[in-house]
Amino acid sequence: MKIFTSSDIREIDRKTVERDGITSWELMERAASLVAKEIMERWLPTQRIVVFAGPGNNGGDALAVSRMLIDQGYHPEIYLFNTKEHLSDDCRTNRDKLLEYEYEDFTEVVKTFSFPEITERDVIVDGIFGSGLRERLVGGYTSLVQNINESNAFVVSIDIPTGLFGEYNYENLLRNVVHADLTLTFQFPRLSFFFKENNAVLGEWKVLDIGLNRRAIHETPSNTFFIDSVGVRDALSLRNPFADKNEFGRIYLAAGSHGMAGAAILAARAALRSGTGVVTVHTPGCAYLPLQIAVPEAIIDTDSDDCVVTEIAPHKKSHAVGIGPGLGTDSRTIDALGAFLRSRREPVVLDADALNCLAQRPMYLSNIPANSIITPNANEFDRLFGDCYTEEERLKKALDASSRLKIVIVLKGHYTKVIRPDGKIFINSTGNAGMATAGSGDVLTGIITSLLGQGLASCTAAVIGVFVHGLAGDLARKKHGEAGLIASDIVEYIGKAIKLILES
Repeated sequence: MKIFTSSDIREIDRKTVERDGITSWELMERAASLVAKEIMERWLPTQRIVVFAGPGNNGGDALAVSRMLIDQGYHPEIYLFNTKEHLSDDCRTNRDKLLEYEYEDFTEVVKTFSFPEITERDVIVDGIFGSGLRERLVGGYTSLVQNINESNAFVVSIDIPTGLFGEYNYENLLRNVVHADLTLTFQFPRLSFFFKENNAVLGEWKVLDIGLNRRAIHETPSNTFFIDSVGVRDALSLRNPFADKNEFGRIYLAAGSHGMAGAAILAARAALRSGTGVVTVHTPGCAYLPLQIAVPEAIIDTDSDDCVVTEIAPHKKSHAVGIGPGLGTDSRTIDALGAFLRSRREPVVLDADALNCLAQRPMYLSNIPANSIITPNANEFDRLFGDCYTEEERLKKALDASSRLKIVIVLKGHYTKVIRPDGKIFINSTGNAGMATAGSGDVLTGIITSLLGQGLASCTAAVIGVFVHGLAGDLARKKHGEAGLIASDIVEYIGKAIKLILES
């Protein structure tokens, strides 16, 4: 699914009106009916509902929702803010329709306003400003927002919480943004929905399909995508029944150190569950026996050192290389990584301690082969590229680093983001909080390296890898719950996740 900017969505709205032969007011009615339906499914007509509507089309949505609630026996208290005495055309139309009702609990605020007494038992519908807002809130609107936030009522925001921008909010003050409990957005999620720092103002969010013109959506370009099973399925293929193991890739993993054999085991098992034909694990001597017992399907290639990896030399027949799980940051390991990167031309997958090694020798970053994949969590990324205080800032740095180094960056976390050197962003839709557990990243390394070894392009391997990883975690959660989920559980569901995707 494409994720569009607010200006792109306005243009798609316009094309929908033009091509589908409807008016903008009829499109607003379509959107409002879905919002009203959501409200009516959650609350009875006896529920006190207070609606705050702004002067633009977001306010028009809120007024249309109010009218539909009235028609169904609800009794909302409605406040329309028209302080500049200028309403959008569709907002004015909806105001006039409400006036025809001669509804006693409708107030048009032109000059003075006293915030009504609202408690935590009440519901507020926020339709003050939507994604068309271009500047931070000022003046009386900030007071209105703060009063809403301090009311402790349940807040439903239409389209987007008032004050939040659809894309980047680095110059915004979140204290001056409505803190919604439920955000009902139209047709597409916004980029700002996928940043951790905005979670407190979004609450639960839900996308309502208002039937925007499909051709207009297809024609409108975007650099940001929400990964779904349809796109992933199209990139996977069923196996040739006459194939042998060599056709599914030979991969080489450099992983493990004294006390960290488990990370190598998880990565190797994940790679095998992802369909790799042959997995070779290069590891210190101390990890030989644990790996041989835990992953009998893998070939174990032991380092000359018993405790750490001191050389990285994959066989020429290896189709992909993954480095990092449990590797440690011994100086000899760092030297081995540097020597390998200087000699390597094909893409590699770098994770965990491989990235921590690079953080200690930043000059090695320029030696990473083009189209390689790095999979940092927030701390690993910041050690490599400098401290970031928000996920938004981290994404912007990742876009710059990906372009500069010509590598694919997988920013791990809730809504893992895959960044391509050409500036395209792919946001993962699978996964859950139970996957925030030791070893989960090692599993992802195994999956992505496996897919790269099976012949997928770097970005495709990364995108499919994070989706499969998250889906396997979601399947594991159904059995174990979030608190009880461990990385081994994710491995066990990789095969089922791929099967579900292919059958969807």
